[in-house]
Amino acid sequence: MSLRFARWTGCACALLILAGCGGTVRMEPPVPEGAAVAACKQLGERLPQKLDGADRVESTPASPYVAVWGEAQIALRCGVPRPATMAATDQVPEIDGVAWFPDPTRPTLFTAIGREAYVEVTISQEHTPQNVLVDLAAPIKAALP
Repeated sequence: MSLRFARWTGCACALLILAGCGGTVRMEPPVPEGAAVAACKQLGERLPQKLDGADRVESTPASPYVAVWGEAQIALRCGVPRPATMAATDQVPEIDGVAWFPDPTRPTLFTAIGREAYVEVTISQEHTPQNVLVDLAAPIKAALP
């Protein structure tokens, strides 16, 4: 799978998430490789049931690499490709020990970098990104060295 296709798929998923829908949320799971497979499964087991006031909901197809909270207000995908828009010289803020790359073209998309796997988080405008990223820091640090 090409990097361009993977990023496009991520965009499409983010748009579906932000559109919101009742019941189970449809999200295309990433396909992590190597050590990222086990690390992402561990992360899935450590994620909170409630995030910034939103309850965790089911996604389809079921995947240990995807987590969704609220009416598709917050979505996490573990094992995604490196952000295509990230340059080696970009300044990346760190929140509670986790470096988060904010996508300059999509202000609702943040990617945890510098770990065993890239973790992409889409946060709707109904939530405060700082709160969400702080709450995700501990599980990410524990599961993804």
